[in-house]
Amino acid sequence: MINALIIICAYLIGSIPSALWIGKIFYKTDIRQQGSGNLGTTNTFRVLGKKPGIAVLLIDILKGTAAVLLPLLPFFADSTVHPLILGVIAAAGHMFPIFASFRGGKAVATSGGVILGYNLPLFIILIFVFVIALKLTKMVSLSSMIVSAAAVIYVIGHWIITGEYALFILVVVLAGFIFYRHRENIKRIKAGTEPKIKGF
Repeated sequence: MINALIIICAYLIGSIPSALWIGKIFYKTDIRQQGSGNLGTTNTFRVLGKKPGIAVLLIDILKGTAAVLLPLLPFFADSTVHPLILGVIAAAGHMFPIFASFRGGKAVATSGGVILGYNLPLFIILIFVFVIALKLTKMVSLSSMIVSAAAVIYVIGHWIITGEYALFILVVVLAGFIFYRHRENIKRIKAGTEPKIKGF
């Protein structure tokens, strides 16, 4: 029973559509109807601006972190579900949120939050990789996929050195999610039509 409840909680946390709610409550705007239509940080920046974009980024990161840390709550002390499984479920909730007709974002920030809650050094490394990739490519989508690939490389080495396979499995699954959700971006990158950010 506890395991079922903690899994449901992880999904519901991931399902919080921060971009949708912030847009509707504070800006009377449904960002699903503008820009890329995606419920994520990039489209929030594009449609609503810097402040709401930062708010959505932080909330979406914290969703992943909160899911991983659920077993620390006294109520869930007897749970046997691995924290990283809860992180994957939260990422799935972000992509397919029950509170937004199962039409969500690409889970990049939420996946980062999972890493933040479980392996801080890896999170810091990936932030640096993302910033450098964004500086060079000017594309958030491509930078997100580069970070995903870098994370996979890191966890392969981590697995070989420590023998811990849970983090390896988690990162591979999350990277798979991210690449799958960016399949349209990949087509635009190949065609040379993917939007680039300015002033970075």
